[in-house]
Amino acid sequence: MKKEFEVLENESIEECLKRMEREGYLPIKRSEKPIFQEVKRNGKIEYVPVSRKIVFKGVKSG
Repeated sequence: MKKEFEVLENESIEECLKRMEREGYLPIKRSEKPIFQEVKRNGKIEYVPVSRKIVFKGVKSG
């Protein structure tokens, strides 16, 4: 059984991995996605990276 775990706001990667372990999951994949914000500059809309979302995929440990 697979489950995704997102690193929560104000949570470190290590804390997320410990949370996975407490729930009985082992990490098998990590992915990161940038989060952008629209900003108007000189009459044009630009997208500026402001954060990132980190997600671990885990499988149930034996």
